[in-house]
Amino acid sequence: MTAPLYPQATTAAEITANLATIQARINAACAACGREPDEVRLLPVSKTVPAERLHFAYDAGIRLLGENKVQEAYDKWQALADLDGLNWAVIGHLQSNKVKYVARFAAEFQALDSLDIAESLDRRLQQEGRSLDVFVQVNTSDEPQKYGMTPDAADAFIRALPQYNSLRLRGLMTLALFSDDHAAVRRCFVRLRELRDRLRETNPAIAELSMGMSGDFELAIAEGATTVRVGQAIFGARKTPDSEYWPGLAPENR
Repeated sequence: MTAPLYPQATTAAEITANLATIQARINAACAACGREPDEVRLLPVSKTVPAERLHFAYDAGIRLLGENKVQEAYDKWQALADLDGLNWAVIGHLQSNKVKYVARFAAEFQALDSLDIAESLDRRLQQEGRSLDVFVQVNTSDEPQKYGMTPDAADAFIRALPQYNSLRLRGLMTLALFSDDHAAVRRCFVRLRELRDRLRETNPAIAELSMGMSGDFELAIAEGATTVRVGQAIFGARKTPDSEYWPGLAPENR
């Protein structure tokens, strides 16, 4: 899948213009499939974007930022602590030695795929006196290099989550296949939506679908995405390859 080489957005005006472009694309995608635009939340992804430039994002009205690497997110949270109302979503794989940081600062964790991590998060959150919105990550492309559980494992996993009182289950998250074959990409989104619909029969809390990024979010919206995670189309192309953040993905897509 070949994506545009997005120019760097280095001012609040440029970020504002890019946000307007993305919102127009969201609106058009929703209109094409009979959905309302307010059903889709845009999560700007700020990985590799320096904290100084995120001041411009805040000036452009952004109040929630997604980050893949916990240490990078934590450092930015500390650097931007003076920005009132700015929240952080951790959307990448979480190692056990980083749980304490996520429990301290994150508003969302979108890559939950381990009961050991769930237990550690719950314990740390209770120590912090906090709770956390979580999405269960599902590997809908069946790629072995990707994190996330198999769709068949999701039911039992979710049935075990209520014991962790500090975790608020919001929905499911996936990374689609990286491909120019739109039908193959779309099947990943269909698979997550159909899984969500089955799981909701016994657990109505599973409402949201976090799926779709800069290169494929229109396809995700057509299949029911409620959160789309967009980085480069807002902030500009990254120099760091996405293999540093998403296993198995080429750098252009996200």
